[in-house]
Amino acid sequence: MSDTAGGLKLPNQPLDNGVKLPLVFEAPRRGKPPRHWADLDHDERVAALSTLGLPAFRVDQIDRHLFERLDVDPRLFTDLPSSVRDDVAAALFPELLHPVRDVTCDGDETVKSLWRLHDGALVESVLMRYPDRNTLCVSSQAGCGMACPFCATGQGGLQRNLSAAEIIAQVIDAAGRLRRGEVSGGPGRLSNVVFMGMGEPLANYRTVVRSLRMMTEPAPRGLGMSARGITVSTVGLVPRIEQLAGEGMPVTLAISLHAPDDELRDEIVPINTRWKVSEVLDAAWHYAEVTRRRVSIEYIMIRDINDQPERADLLAAELKRRGDFGWFHVNLIPLNPTPGSVWTASRRSVEKEFVRRLEARGVPVTVRDTRGREIDGACGQLAALER
Repeated sequence: MSDTAGGLKLPNQPLDNGVKLPLVFEAPRRGKPPRHWADLDHDERVAALSTLGLPAFRVDQIDRHLFERLDVDPRLFTDLPSSVRDDVAAALFPELLHPVRDVTCDGDETVKSLWRLHDGALVESVLMRYPDRNTLCVSSQAGCGMACPFCATGQGGLQRNLSAAEIIAQVIDAAGRLRRGEVSGGPGRLSNVVFMGMGEPLANYRTVVRSLRMMTEPAPRGLGMSARGITVSTVGLVPRIEQLAGEGMPVTLAISLHAPDDELRDEIVPINTRWKVSEVLDAAWHYAEVTRRRVSIEYIMIRDINDQPERADLLAAELKRRGDFGWFHVNLIPLNPTPGSVWTASRRSVEKEFVRRLEARGVPVTVRDTRGREIDGACGQLAALER
C-alpha cells in the first residue's frame, strides 16, 4: 500500500486561518463561480438589489421564492416588476449546476445526478428515498485532495472548492424534485442532508458553514431544515472539528476513521500523517461534549486490509478510553469498489465477526444499507466515467 498512499512529504502552506495542511490537500486556483443570490448575506442582497434600482423589501420576496417555493428563475417571479426580472436573473441567478445526466436504481428511489459547473468541473449528488426519511448526499468540492486510495474522488485529485450557492443549489434541486413528486413514491420533503459526496467538507470550512446556516435558517431567509438532520463528514481535520464545535449548530459529525491504528491509517487515510487517530478521536469526543450530539465513526470494511478481528478489538478500546460509548456510534460500510481497484468489500462472515466483537464490548454498531452499486454509486465514479 505504501506505493499507493504513503510517502506524502510535501511542503506546508497556511490556510486562511493559519492552519497548515500539506499542499496536495489545498484547492488549486481556478476562476470563481459567478455571484449568486445564495452567496450573499441579507445586507449584501439589499445592496445588490439597490444597484438594480429595487427597494430593500424585495429581498424577502426573492428569499421566499428561492427558499420556500424552491423557485430558481426570477423571470417567473410574478411579484417582481416584469421590467426588472431579466436583470435580476442575469445579475443574481446564474445557472450554477448544468445537468449532465441522472442515473437511478432501487426502484427509482435512488437518483444520482452528475452536474457540470461553470468551469467544466464535475460534481455529483445522490438523492435517496427511505421509508422514514429522504436524504441527499451533497458535494462540497470538485474532486478531493485527501488522497485516500480506495476512494474514486480521491484518486481524481482536487480541482476546487464549491461556493455556498453551488452547495445550496444541490439541496434546492433535490427538495424541488421531491416536492414535485419526481422521485418514486410520490411527493415528499427533504429531511436529511449528508456532506458525504465529493470533497472534504472541512477543507472548505467557511463555505460549508455558510451553507449549513442557510439550510438551518428559518424561512424566508433559509430552508428551515433541522440541524439534527444534517451530517458533516470529515477524515479528521482536527482544528476544524474543534472550530465546528463552537459554531452553535448541533449538526451530526461523522469521522471517516477506517482504521484504529496509526500504522494502517497513515497509509489508507494520508491526513493521518498530520493528525493521528488519538487526536482525531479526542476532537470527536470534544465535539460530542460541546454539542451533546452523538458522533458517527465511519469505517469502510476493506477485505484483508482493515477488517481483522484484532482491529475491531482495538477500535472498541480506543473508543472506551474516551468515556461512555453512548457518544459514539460505529457505522460499518461495505466497500463499494472503484474501477481498476484491487480492493473489495470484506467477506460477510468477516463483517459479522467484526460486528460481534464490537457489540460484545458494548459499542453501538450498525452496517450501512448500501445504495447505488449498480449505478457507480461510490462517490466520484460517475464523474470519472464522464471525463
